[in-house]
Amino acid sequence: MYLHEYDNWWSFTFDTSAVMNRLAAVRVLQGRLLGELSSIGFSLQNEAQLTNISLEIVKSSEIEGEMLNLEQVRSSVAKRLGIPTAGVVRTSRYVDGVVEMMLDATHNYSAPMTDERLFGWHNVLFPTGMSGLYSIDVAKYRTHVMQVVSGPIDFETVHYQAVEPEKVSEEMARFIKWFNEDNSNDPILKAAIAHFWFVTIHPFDDGNGRIARALTEMLLSRADETSKRFYSMSNQIQIDKNNYYDVLEKTQKGEGDITEWLLWFLDCLENSIKSTNETLSSVLRKARFWESHYEMKFNERQKKLINMLFDGFFGKLNTSKWAKIAKCSTDTALNDINDLIGKGVLKKNEEGGRSTNYELV
Repeated sequence: MYLHEYDNWWSFTFDTSAVMNRLAAVRVLQGRLLGELSSIGFSLQNEAQLTNISLEIVKSSEIEGEMLNLEQVRSSVAKRLGIPTAGVVRTSRYVDGVVEMMLDATHNYSAPMTDERLFGWHNVLFPTGMSGLYSIDVAKYRTHVMQVVSGPIDFETVHYQAVEPEKVSEEMARFIKWFNEDNSNDPILKAAIAHFWFVTIHPFDDGNGRIARALTEMLLSRADETSKRFYSMSNQIQIDKNNYYDVLEKTQKGEGDITEWLLWFLDCLENSIKSTNETLSSVLRKARFWESHYEMKFNERQKKLINMLFDGFFGKLNTSKWAKIAKCSTDTALNDINDLIGKGVLKKNEEGGRSTNYELV
């Protein structure tokens, strides 16, 4: 049996002692992080927020096998948050829609959840009414049996069969009521429970994972008491994706004890908070660079590529990659690079010939 086949299956239980001990440790890290960020200045906070929201959006889609352009996502987020950035690129309507969904979740975290709000989120994920080659129901709850499967055609493995379609509306009404009204759990635990509960119902034909992660970010914003997001759960989920699916599947085939899921979620959250130290270090290095080079002249191509190098978009930077991204000739790219070498911004790595590449000094 699957969990949802039991009576009152949503009355989850867990080992209070084990979970609360882990939660206390995560809360300490969370408080320390927010305290550090409150002291670094508004512009650096915006930069950190821009980096982490962009990472969250890209990684949430990547978990589902969809690769978004990080540069487009970053530009869309910056535009909507009113954060000035160098080298802003044109974005697609789809990317703008996905960004709007995440910002609605995090910036309107105190607003109640409704069917209509969820339908709006679903609509921006599938604006054409298609998921790959298949037509799906958009902005409405599913009317078909839903199975989570993997493996090649004709040899699929069924990992999970979701709530029957005729029960979805009733189950979602119960979930939304709890989401809006129940305050008996710490907001972090509520985020973990909401994520699990939502994907167990699996109310849509597609996009359930991405919407579950948006709901998670919404409740974590409530837990942080700020709309600014400084760590990315989806980035950590992507890193530990196999365990993510394993723990979900195991818990969905259980009898209502969600201890293992909660402990995995708290470990994931702890790692995401710890990884923010790396993001902050990058943000601070980038800020110091632009402050120390305030009077130095750079063209727009150079500004764009320097920012991308700081944001970690590249493996190795070479002339042809510069030309492709900056949309210029290779001669112009080489002139840009040599100019930055002369200004002490870039240096040539030891590899020569066709392997010639450059990095920030």
